[in-house]
Amino acid sequence: MRLSRRLRQQRSDQTLSLSQIAALGTLEHHGPLTPRELADHEKVQPPSMTRILAVLEERGLVSRAPHPTDGRQVLVTVTDEAVRMLKEDRRRRTAWLVQRLAELTPDEREALHAATPVLERLAQA
Repeated sequence: MRLSRRLRQQRSDQTLSLSQIAALGTLEHHGPLTPRELADHEKVQPPSMTRILAVLEERGLVSRAPHPTDGRQVLVTVTDEAVRMLKEDRRRRTAWLVQRLAELTPDEREALHAATPVLERLAQA
């Protein structure tokens, strides 16, 4: 929890919630999605995703476009501004983490390396 908190402190934009940042990251990674698909990826209810997207759209971080095959749907995409913000966030968090990892002993780094597959499995659950 403390590590997560310290990494969050490195974010370039502290005004966005973790759910908003996660939605942007998912859109950046997966490309355009419908709000429902995005809600499913983020494991939130569609009404919650609607609120998240409203804030992101108001901030100019996502845009909506008509779905090419289903006129009832829209596709949500990250804007260039969102991509720049996400890259800066990653750069800052990575720099902070690299500095902290350099302070560890070789044995401590090896222990983290050995734990990585288990942590990945937990993150995917």
